[in-house]
Amino acid sequence: MNTAAHRHNHHHDDADSFVAAVAQASSERGLRLTPLRREVLELVAGAGKPVKAYDLLDRLREKHGNAAPPTVYRALDFLLENGFIHKLESINAYVSCHHPEQAHQVPFLICDTCHGAQEVCDERVAELIEAQAKALGFRPQAQTLEVHGTCKNCRES
Repeated sequence: MNTAAHRHNHHHDDADSFVAAVAQASSERGLRLTPLRREVLELVAGAGKPVKAYDLLDRLREKHGNAAPPTVYRALDFLLENGFIHKLESINAYVSCHHPEQAHQVPFLICDTCHGAQEVCDERVAELIEAQAKALGFRPQAQTLEVHGTCKNCRES
């Protein structure tokens, strides 16, 4: 594996540490991590695989019977806008970001068998896309690269 490329499985062994890192980043940026935003973040971090908004809503309703879709979507929007989670557009699901302290664009490898997602942290990919866009006179506003296939564990089972 190239030393510039790092893959991250999107299951946090310690969701509490991840949430603490997000809380720290929020504080440093003057952002407000409300109890609901924090709870949604904890659910995303602890899911072990990409999680859909309505699954999050169901989990919230277990504790707060009156949780409504707009509430979850507002929390997700905050977390997305500030780079604490990523949205996997092709499967309409969310995963936590392994680098909450910095904004970045990363490609994902998504297993169609186990539904796991791995973040590929390699700045060269984003730089290449940006350079190609610039060469074509295109001005990108958002970038989502998702590669679907079968992960090593599923292929070996």
